[in-house]
Amino acid sequence: MCGLVYFSSLSGNTARLIAQLDLPAQRIPVSPADPMPVPPEHYVLVCPTYADGTGRGAVPKQVIRFLNDPGRRAGLRGVIAGGNRNFGTTFALAGRVISEKTGVPVLYRFELAGSQTDIDRIRAGLAKFWGTECLTMA
Repeated sequence: MCGLVYFSSLSGNTARLIAQLDLPAQRIPVSPADPMPVPPEHYVLVCPTYADGTGRGAVPKQVIRFLNDPGRRAGLRGVIAGGNRNFGTTFALAGRVISEKTGVPVLYRFELAGSQTDIDRIRAGLAKFWGTECLTMA
């Protein structure tokens, strides 16, 4: 079984992207008091970037907490990162940080809530990455 796991802050940008993908997905909660999801056996993480001007804090604390669990981290197969191009070199930095720490590839980078082009490219990329059977499981 494969799917998506994502984090979206209260701004909801990443959640809007995930809704448009219309694929099986589990959300990492905003509140640390809420339970973490149990990810599918294999998953791609979709993560926005929250970095200061120097790149510190790029990966949200909730995502770090999620990935610090070896059982949850074991199924990670790739990362898709969001960000804001106005921040230059730190655009979608969370993807690069997660990739370097876990050894999985950055599969795609998108801005804010993504565009229709991003949605189409992500769906096509995931179809190639997972195979079409994972995109039809809901």
